[in-house]
Amino acid sequence: MHTRLLVVGAGFLVLFGLVGLKLTFATVLMPMAPERRQIAPQVPEIPKSDPKGQIAGDFVLPEVHRATIVDRNGQTLALSLPVAQVYANPMEMIDPKEAAQKLKTVLPLLNEEDTVRRLSLKKQFVYIARDISPVQEIAINNLGIPGIYFESGERRHYPLGRTAAQIMGSVDIDDHGIAGVERYFDKRLNSDRTPLRLSLDVRIQAVARDELQAAKDEFQAIGAAAIVMDIHSGEIIAMVSLPDYDANDFAHAPGDARFNRPVTGMYEPGSTFKLQTAAMAIQYGIAHIWDRFSTIPIHIGRFTISDIKSDHFAPWLALPDVLAKSSNPAAAHIALDVGAKRQQDWLRNMGFFAPVPIELPEAGRPLIPSVRNWGISTVMTVGFGHGVAEPPLSIVRGTAATTNGGILIKPTLLARTQADDEDTSAGSSSGDPHIQPAAYAPNAPEPEHDDNTVGAMTPDGLRVLSKQNSDLLRKMLRLDVTQGTAKSAESPGYFVGGKTGTAEKIGPHGGYLKHVNISAFTSIFPMNSPRYAVYVMLDAPHPTSKTHGFVTAGWNAAPTTGKLISRIAPMLNMFPNTKDAARIDAEMAIPLEPGIPPGHRALGPGNDPGDPRIAAKREHDEKLAKRAAATKHQDDE
Repeated sequence: MHTRLLVVGAGFLVLFGLVGLKLTFATVLMPMAPERRQIAPQVPEIPKSDPKGQIAGDFVLPEVHRATIVDRNGQTLALSLPVAQVYANPMEMIDPKEAAQKLKTVLPLLNEEDTVRRLSLKKQFVYIARDISPVQEIAINNLGIPGIYFESGERRHYPLGRTAAQIMGSVDIDDHGIAGVERYFDKRLNSDRTPLRLSLDVRIQAVARDELQAAKDEFQAIGAAAIVMDIHSGEIIAMVSLPDYDANDFAHAPGDARFNRPVTGMYEPGSTFKLQTAAMAIQYGIAHIWDRFSTIPIHIGRFTISDIKSDHFAPWLALPDVLAKSSNPAAAHIALDVGAKRQQDWLRNMGFFAPVPIELPEAGRPLIPSVRNWGISTVMTVGFGHGVAEPPLSIVRGTAATTNGGILIKPTLLARTQADDEDTSAGSSSGDPHIQPAAYAPNAPEPEHDDNTVGAMTPDGLRVLSKQNSDLLRKMLRLDVTQGTAKSAESPGYFVGGKTGTAEKIGPHGGYLKHVNISAFTSIFPMNSPRYAVYVMLDAPHPTSKTHGFVTAGWNAAPTTGKLISRIAPMLNMFPNTKDAARIDAEMAIPLEPGIPPGHRALGPGNDPGDPRIAAKREHDEKLAKRAAATKHQDDE
């Protein structure tokens, strides 16, 4: 018997030893990975190391449904976090007071007295708290209170706070977008969990906000805006509107902070519009760079079109000098030469008559005079940027079209893929129903490619300007920085070009506010091979000792742009070329007063079709002819 017991015991010892050895291998030495179905509902996949951000943004939580939003480098801009709603069935409560006291230990902000009251109601459903974390959910569940239940949900979070707040927008309590890209892409974000990749670069966005805030504070402006855009792809790299707010607190943000100035704000473009006046005159063959235009004040009705008192221009300026010195009467003369019909056609073709096409529901409609009231005074004032109100992004889009080879692109907040770039081709439709082909000389020779022409990338959009004329306008815009009103915008080695613009603000009851201005600078860099547009606007800036009492754009918006370009260019993998600066500047140079080629009669003294008196007589004769035709028609009837 003793021997049998020893044998049986030894057998059990061997069996348990084998089982223990197997468990050791299974749990310690060689553990098996759990099946995905066992852990997927609870534990998200651990992301891999990704220092370059190549796979960042592809990480999503299994408990949420709304897709993450990331910038072009994968930096998270918006994501949904799993939360729970706590509710109770008061009919199942044993001791409401004790239950409220226990809940208070987990939810310190809970109103204990009110909770006791609601838990004592003769109802079967009352909310206790919303959007609690999973940790709090577990803690409340561990309290073991009868009648307490949970409802799963998610909460939108913006980890970068103020960064691109107006662009991001927000969602409502039901997780539906109510503003910004959250609203524009609401269906896509709720149906496809793949992260939505925007064209924004949060690094550029942060620098743009930093420089813009510094300028706003220095000049005590009430608002400001900045835009950085790729003029070939239309991608918005940065878009800033000040004042701004924390995107996580959308509901409590004041209306002025939620107001997205680059797309919703309507401002008179001022002299930045002279670029369009010059472009249409050149493209339609109305004017050449050697033509002269009068700077003498123009009296029309009870109004006078003149330059500021500190300007002392020659009586006649050539076209490059008109842009560089920014003369209002000269621009008015050019506009009269173009005429009302062609001016309207140009602005309509360039998209200035319609909301700018961008993935933001807040994009506003420009304020444009009716065609019926587009008389001589309107032609002249629009010629130098008054009498119309446009969103800043429209100005940037128009500037890009004049410098990227003549293609009107469609701005976008979506990051382009490599496949998009490969499919890019000149002259294809931009998809904007408001854009129609603009007329230009089809037989104009196209220059050979060199260091002084637009880069190899051809924009995708509608041609509105010949490449030859686009190259000419680039030289004229560069002239504005080297010898014109925007000298303070120069950033050594980046060959900045652009156009300043200062316009008086319109008051809340109509009429212009004296000494209250909108100062803006629309620019492109580098001008020898343009790639990016940079726009800066200050709303109602004040003079400082540094500006000698001036509030014009050359004293505030232009230097801010120069600082901004110097900081963001290296982030865009663009570095200053100071070695070839002399050669590039020589190639980009154009005289302020070009000579008249032999055999040409230039516009100017004795040959001024844009004389307001001639235009007024022509308009008067046209009205009389229309009136006579109407009278004859009535007599015939």
